[in-house]
Amino acid sequence: MSFRFHFGRAQRVAALILAFFLAEAVFLIGRAPLSESDYRYALCGRQMWEKPVPVAGYFTTCGNMQGDGSLAYRAAGLPLTVYLGGVRLANWAGAKFGGAGYTANPVGGSVYDLRHQIVGTRYLLRLPFALAAALLGAGLWWVSRRLFGNLPGAFALGLYCVSPAILRVATTPNNEILAAWGMFAAVYTAIGIGHAMYGPVRKWRPRVVLFTVALGVTACAHILAAVFALLFSAVFLFYVAERRRTVVLPLLLVSSFGAMLILFASYTFRLGIFTYVFTAGAARFTLALAPALQFFRSPLQLGLSAVCASAALLFLLLPRSRYFGNLAPLLVAVVLLPVLSTQVSTQPVLWAMPFLLTFAAGVFADVMETRQRKLFLTMMGTAWLAQAVLCAGWLLHGD
Repeated sequence: MSFRFHFGRAQRVAALILAFFLAEAVFLIGRAPLSESDYRYALCGRQMWEKPVPVAGYFTTCGNMQGDGSLAYRAAGLPLTVYLGGVRLANWAGAKFGGAGYTANPVGGSVYDLRHQIVGTRYLLRLPFALAAALLGAGLWWVSRRLFGNLPGAFALGLYCVSPAILRVATTPNNEILAAWGMFAAVYTAIGIGHAMYGPVRKWRPRVVLFTVALGVTACAHILAAVFALLFSAVFLFYVAERRRTVVLPLLLVSSFGAMLILFASYTFRLGIFTYVFTAGAARFTLALAPALQFFRSPLQLGLSAVCASAALLFLLLPRSRYFGNLAPLLVAVVLLPVLSTQVSTQPVLWAMPFLLTFAAGVFADVMETRQRKLFLTMMGTAWLAQAVLCAGWLLHGD
């Protein structure tokens, strides 16, 4: 059976919103100078790709990355490694075939010199994270649209794309946006597998592969995020696959093993370094509401906070909105918001954001079917416009 992707009006609208988001990210990247953190990600990322274990007993000169994950370092270092590899190849070809008059111009290895030797170093270093954020936005739109319709999907994506918190992590090397992307993909792929289990195996087998990859990506970014992703996926799979629950546990075991192989590969299959992932306490956490409250109290998040608060109130008041499609993302968000890691610095509130926006899209989709449709449409438009104005002011003038 052939798969056809219809690029209709809804897809064009989503593409325009994502293009606007990438334009915002490029603007921010071009304005912000390279920082010490950028250099660290560049140095250690290049070491992972080019010369792992440069120091005895360590994966890179930055250590073993058992705390904050290896994926962000690899994402930051890969474009630089590819670029420099291309330059070296061109220099070699020029020296070999260019004749005696050719003078090679090799690129040095100092990370601090890269800003002078590579055109657009800051873009090469940071764009992978902007693309990851765009992919997360596309996933948010896809899920919201499939569950609730075109307008709620566009509304959720629109709010996502004018969030300063998202734009911050989309324009600097970090593991947060990668963990958020992997967790959202893993949880909703697991729900999709649960529904597909009522059909033939050929229809849900590719989703199992996708779920394994998403879980592995999450583990490479943050092992704590991967633990939560696996727990949520297991709960939802057992709930949705009501008549096929005997298959769920083997599926989870196989996918977890595959995810561990991906994580093992990210450490170049070095067992001694890989074991630090499980002995460094990176998955330890406690509960505290202060970080989430600080996030939602921020004036820069006023529109998004108003939408989330309104959605929560409507969810309590309207029985028609209390069903699995809305309850699942709300449950994930409620569990993640008070999480506070104790060994490494994480931002679970960012992991929760796509789930919160999915929940808000579902609730507003329900209230738009009532007699007060125009009132709620006006409310949604006002909230988005307020958030967009705040975001524009932040983009132009900073914090």
